[in-house]
Amino acid sequence: MEEQMLTLGKFEEASEVVKKVTSETKLVYSDYFSKQTGNRVYLKPENMQFTGAYKLRGAYYKTSTLTDEERAKGIITASAGNHAQGVAYAAQCYGVKATVVMPTTTPLMKVNRTKSYGAEVVLHGDVYDEACAHAYELAEKHGYTMIHPFDDLTVATGQGTIAMEIFKELPLVDYILVPIGGGGLATGVSTLAKLLNPKIKVIGVEPAGANCLQESIKKGEVTTLPGVNTIADGTAVKTPGAKLFPYLQQNLDDIITVEDEELVVTFLDMVENHKMVVENSGLLTVAALKHLNVKDKKVVSILSGGNMDVITMSSVVQQGLIMRDRIFTVSVLLPDKPGELCRVSGIIADVSGNVIKLEHNQFVSINRNAAVELRITLEAFGTEHKAKILAALEKEGYRPKLVRTNI
Repeated sequence: MEEQMLTLGKFEEASEVVKKVTSETKLVYSDYFSKQTGNRVYLKPENMQFTGAYKLRGAYYKTSTLTDEERAKGIITASAGNHAQGVAYAAQCYGVKATVVMPTTTPLMKVNRTKSYGAEVVLHGDVYDEACAHAYELAEKHGYTMIHPFDDLTVATGQGTIAMEIFKELPLVDYILVPIGGGGLATGVSTLAKLLNPKIKVIGVEPAGANCLQESIKKGEVTTLPGVNTIADGTAVKTPGAKLFPYLQQNLDDIITVEDEELVVTFLDMVENHKMVVENSGLLTVAALKHLNVKDKKVVSILSGGNMDVITMSSVVQQGLIMRDRIFTVSVLLPDKPGELCRVSGIIADVSGNVIKLEHNQFVSINRNAAVELRITLEAFGTEHKAKILAALEKEGYRPKLVRTNI
């Protein structure tokens, strides 16, 4: 059956099938990112799907194509989280048993959400690839029907329905940016996009610490990375799909890699300007916008998912504020005598700095009368305001020294 996939007819069929379970994620024009990049930027908010990600499309379409016998065996998959929820929900819709193998590093929210749809969750391995190998072992042992999260042309056809929706809303789109883990979404989107308009540019985006497809295309063959290291857990894949690779070679126009630090500040941009929570993998295409060397083009960034646990969210926000100079810590030495702390506080207040935390260390010097250390964690409006606060302290003779911020 898979050989018949990725045709215009199958994409049209899949588009009708997935309507039964997907939400309408209309394009969102981004005035902020448009001004930042000089293009007309639209966001495709798949983070707003019922399961929090686009993966429901491929999982449900694949399940719809299985025979009654294949469903009766029970289905199994491996996933870092979003495909897991898609398969679990699809299985629930069809009333079949689902087993999902997830890496032990999967955020708790994704684990719990997968269980909430009735799936049995097995935690195994540190990365997706190890979880996937174990899923195949369980499929062989128990006779389950395997639904691969990306290296499956039927699944990729379901994911490609996103491109159909983009073209219906924005027929003259110039660029589509698509995140890449194993390549299922990129295969579906790029293949359908080229069928609908061969002139369109489809750009894949990978984390710099998990750029398996970029390395594979460079070498002309599917290549396995020795390891992956990225906060974009949904795209932390060491090996791209072998079945998908020829389509990706043919239909992707370029691959951009994004550093984790870029994802951190992009998360803040998305929350502050669009009031949307998007997980790190889903932010890849937004972070990549500034790497596009084009102007005055209609660009669509696919936000692939929004399943982010609160602890990760808190950490990303904190690091983003530090990177944007909105929070910083400074160390000053002052005499250990009454009034000094008040004086320093006054200097900071005069330039509208906001003190978050104070640490007063009397034992930094043998001679306490000469100097004690005061570490001040401050909130600022940005880089210019931070410099103004430091200058004010310097002017009063405190010689401020920037130190690592730990909130």
